[in-house]
Amino acid sequence: MKTLDQTEISGVEYCAPPDRNLRAPAVPMGALSCDCHAHICGPESRYAYSEDRIYTPPDALLPDYLKQLEILDVARSILVQPSIYGSDNTVMLGAMREMSSAGIACRGVAVVEDSVSDTDLLNLHQAGVRGLRFNLVDVADTSSNASLQQILPLCERIARLGWHTEFLLHADDYPDFEASFKDFPTDIVIGHTGYLRLGQTSDNAGFQGMLQLAAAGKCWVKLTAPYRISASGELPYVEAGEYARAVVDAAPARVVWGSDWPHVKISTPMPNDADLCDLFLDWVADAQTRRQILVDNPATLYKFG
Repeated sequence: MKTLDQTEISGVEYCAPPDRNLRAPAVPMGALSCDCHAHICGPESRYAYSEDRIYTPPDALLPDYLKQLEILDVARSILVQPSIYGSDNTVMLGAMREMSSAGIACRGVAVVEDSVSDTDLLNLHQAGVRGLRFNLVDVADTSSNASLQQILPLCERIARLGWHTEFLLHADDYPDFEASFKDFPTDIVIGHTGYLRLGQTSDNAGFQGMLQLAAAGKCWVKLTAPYRISASGELPYVEAGEYARAVVDAAPARVVWGSDWPHVKISTPMPNDADLCDLFLDWVADAQTRRQILVDNPATLYKFG
């Protein structure tokens, strides 16, 4: 019998839910710490998913996420538009409104069409959006993806708002990473610690170019989703630790951390979020550097007051 996360209907994978066993990490994440990468999904009965999606998540709703933040001792949050909704940011924006009304500091990273109006961008800014996301991988049809050159006009427009551009890409696809992105009109943010394909190492040219650009203050790196970049797919995610330590050593002022809750589209064992927090604490032993990554850097990147 197939398990939930192995079930496929019409080529769309159904995901397992996050671990509902809420428990605190060994060491509190600390006051004003920020989860810089999370998604709200659903309810599916109310908000339709894009027909172009490559996975279908179970409902992962704001009340469940807020309970997770509380038990992890995380005070701030960045919601990122998941690919399942395409450029319809309704669910994310609604969750942000609820969080703000509850006094929880939050920001958003949206997805928009090239034709988006300046008025709509300004409305997103006023709602708390501070960046745009472009998925260059993990999409149904990569041949339809815009090239870096094609998205430049839109990124030049958001630069005027002080936003950043977040990419989901494989750094190993860009052996000339530094040259490709050094003149980009906005700061760039790279998810999943560069999202190297399995079998790569931190010596990879693209990864090293990313480190150089981060050290130069032009690129930010998210320590997220270690289960996506480790061959074993199980704790302690050895390769992810190698990459994370390399990034922190190279550019501690350009690193942020995120839970990647609710951990969609993974075929490996579902991690507990407390274990992921403990893993971060293992990667970054110095308390001052941890605070920089969890508090100071997010405040700079996402412009918390």
